[in-house]
Amino acid sequence: MTSPLIEIEGLEKSYGKHRALCGLDLSVEPGPIGLLGPNGSGKTTLLKLLLGLLRPDAGRARVAGLDPSRRGDRLELRRAVGYMPESDCLIPGMTGVEIVGTLGRLSGMSAADAMTRAHEVLDYVGIEEARYRALDEYSTGMKQRLKLAQALVHDPKLLLLDEPTNGLDPKGRRHMLDLIADLGQVQGKNLLLCSHLLPDVERTCRDVVVLQRGSVILSGSIAELTRAEGRRVRLEVSGDEARLRAELELAGHAVDPLREDHVVIVRLAEGVTDADLLFGIAARAQARLVSIGEVRSSLEEVFMAGLTRDETA
Repeated sequence: MTSPLIEIEGLEKSYGKHRALCGLDLSVEPGPIGLLGPNGSGKTTLLKLLLGLLRPDAGRARVAGLDPSRRGDRLELRRAVGYMPESDCLIPGMTGVEIVGTLGRLSGMSAADAMTRAHEVLDYVGIEEARYRALDEYSTGMKQRLKLAQALVHDPKLLLLDEPTNGLDPKGRRHMLDLIADLGQVQGKNLLLCSHLLPDVERTCRDVVVLQRGSVILSGSIAELTRAEGRRVRLEVSGDEARLRAELELAGHAVDPLREDHVVIVRLAEGVTDADLLFGIAARAQARLVSIGEVRSSLEEVFMAGLTRDETA
């Protein structure tokens, strides 16, 4: 059993009359986690509270066992957490390698180690000779990759990434998502990816937490949340497709309306978990099943359903 990486109990934060977080309770296990929610749902406020950049009005949080509200723990958080903010955190006039090395030193590294690691992480994010150029010459995509490099330079236990694909063109977005997927799924980094772009989270994360109006309305593994209600399968068919549809319905399975040629979407009858019986039905219908695949809901469908339930409540 692994202990939670982030533990939150009754966390509250208001800006004047606006309540950004409303008694938030949350436990985040190690791994790549997506933090989703519409604009104004409290995502960025939560990240700043976890970093100790804001103080909560009530409740408590623990990040890697550290309390961000305590000064001594905040110093340790610099070593334990890498933060990639949504807005620019870059100092004009410095070169790329200078700023990454400087932020490494602020995270507790020696000057020599910080510079060595700066070159390593700049290689990793794909910034080559441009590392010696001033930051005001960087494109938006280069700045985003530089921000990721400075979050990685001290090899933190946890990465907090706030809208990492913000402002990127399709090619830059794809490159950034490849890096994040590699960090979380290949290198085993713990990361909390804050985004309003559901495909980004679906591609890079294992679990997801959805915020709405400062509260958690949905959480769990993406695989489980997107499992369709009732088992649905996609059949690629050759032969008598119309007769196969009739035989499936006769056997108590619900068939979706026709969508594309030679494909049948069927919801298996309640209690049926083994799709092998479909081969027998196909044989009776003088049809052949070319392939069978499970149909899942998209994360967007799950997300919108969660928001709708919350609005209704």
